[in-house]
Amino acid sequence: MDEIKFDFGKGFIFSKHIPIQTDPFEKVFDIFKELLTHTSGDLDEALDWLKMLDKEYSIFTDEYTIDDFVEDLTKKGYIKEEFELDEDGNTGEGSGKKLLTAKLETALREYALDQIFGKLKKNGIGNHRTTKLGIGDERDGEHKTYQYGDDRAMINMTESLKNAQINHGIHDLKITEEDLIVEESKHKAQMSTVLMIDISHSMILYGEDRITPAKKVAMALVELIHRKYPKDTIDIIVFGNEAWSIQVKDLPYLRVGPYHTNTVAGLELAMDILRRKRNTNKQIFMITDGKPSCVQLPNGEFYKNSNGLDEMIVNLCLNKAAQARKLKIPITTFMIAQDPYLRQFVELFTAQNKGKAFLTGLKGLGEMIFEDYEKNRIKKI
Repeated sequence: MDEIKFDFGKGFIFSKHIPIQTDPFEKVFDIFKELLTHTSGDLDEALDWLKMLDKEYSIFTDEYTIDDFVEDLTKKGYIKEEFELDEDGNTGEGSGKKLLTAKLETALREYALDQIFGKLKKNGIGNHRTTKLGIGDERDGEHKTYQYGDDRAMINMTESLKNAQINHGIHDLKITEEDLIVEESKHKAQMSTVLMIDISHSMILYGEDRITPAKKVAMALVELIHRKYPKDTIDIIVFGNEAWSIQVKDLPYLRVGPYHTNTVAGLELAMDILRRKRNTNKQIFMITDGKPSCVQLPNGEFYKNSNGLDEMIVNLCLNKAAQARKLKIPITTFMIAQDPYLRQFVELFTAQNKGKAFLTGLKGLGEMIFEDYEKNRIKKI
């Protein structure tokens, strides 16, 4: 089939259509990133799954094999080989253990962002329309090259057309993404967010994987904030029997454990983190699929009760919600299960904090979190 082009000087020009050759590595790489997210960064397990998928769907060919793919992963700096040293400081015999590099960890966050943010653009939900000029943003007269995630409303068409003319010439005028210029804007305020992720055992119970969507949302949210709101801060904490902070680079490796749900510990840590932030705008996002079922007593022992709503545990949670309200820290709870006890608890909890709660399926989790982040950010400016 011939390809039709338009030339301002000559009108329509017909040329032979040359099919775009798909890079076999990139084709497999997207599948591999999905598998890595599901296997919590376990490289060997992801490769085993890739082999199983290849048997069923013929992902590889004689020209490009799974060995070629692994070799490309190494050449491109996505994986590295680490050798154990013996007592004399020498490497042992045989091949070392293959590990993910920081480059691949970043690629996983970018993949999660593209998956979720791409859906938002298609659906028109949470696509940053609320950040147009006049609602919290001030143009400062500076320009910069367009980057993925920038608000399209801030594209300066005059400067972009000038750029396109310089790059392509007047006779073959076209605008590509590389030509786009956007106007810089100053946000009047910054936002500090703590994202709490439930890693109790129920996040993988009953044959439903709830931790993988939660991880994807966390990675995508981190990547979006780093790109679009670099002055904002986001901290990630996980909570089971206890609560602890994790680094962004640890997100792909996140797994659930044989834990109960110590919501109190998570809230205490979240508020401790936000107290140290100088921003006036602070918020907590909590992703959970279960009611609180555990607290740590003053003597260090854990009190656990999975039956219904335990009055003592619930009251301690409500006290934390009220404390956060006094500190002007709204809490948004994203419920990814329909347990009636969870819904009952979240209703009480939300009323005490004057925050918000969303009952969402796993597929809608990303859309809701992104939309709410944008809205909360604007409301507080």
